[in-house]
Amino acid sequence: MNNVRTLSDTKRAFHTLHTRPINTIYRRVVEELMVEMHLLQVNVDFRYNPIYALGVVTSFDRFMQGYQPELDKESIFNALLRAVEADPQIYKQDAQRLQNLATSLPTQDLIAWLSQQNQLDRDVDFQASLQAIANDANFKYSRLFAIGLFSLLELSEKEMVKDEKKRTEAIKTIAAGLHLSDDKLNKDLELYLSNLDKMTQALVVMADLLSADRKKREQRTQQSGTTATPPTSNE
Repeated sequence: MNNVRTLSDTKRAFHTLHTRPINTIYRRVVEELMVEMHLLQVNVDFRYNPIYALGVVTSFDRFMQGYQPELDKESIFNALLRAVEADPQIYKQDAQRLQNLATSLPTQDLIAWLSQQNQLDRDVDFQASLQAIANDANFKYSRLFAIGLFSLLELSEKEMVKDEKKRTEAIKTIAAGLHLSDDKLNKDLELYLSNLDKMTQALVVMADLLSADRKKREQRTQQSGTTATPPTSNE
């Protein structure tokens, strides 16, 4: 009997783990991330790897930026991971490990390592993960994996990834070494960057609306206070 976990199971588990309502502007972010992770977890070809973990952590952190109350963010992240039967601490630890690696390496060394042109004596487990990806004909590629790769490059040299030509070339080199489609990688990253811009713009609009609403409330309070003040008697 095939007992594959359903999306409804995952959603139910999430709402059991995180019971507070999610702010409207972020609700779609959480929903899409949950669906994407669920579909990957139940895919027979999916294999966990630290680059994917970095993509999950980075995507969550970027798109949930500015979330209030701030304390709820950790609860939402943990609920997301546990709902797909994953360990949030492992994801965070692996993401931090790769972040530390990326910031400590020159960009060209990092690209050469990721593309399997050169092996560095730095992290045996990560090296094994890269080799496993390159040698797996059925490797389950995902948008979150692409975001993980991008994050490594961004952490190593932020200015380089801002240059579309350099970024595209770096991704092409890495994709060739890992036997992935550079076209798909670049398209997914373009969409990711576009969505980040849209989210930033939405947050600016939201902040402006909240500020305008706050001013209106203050004005009404002041007017109400003025009206309620009785006239001074001259007697």
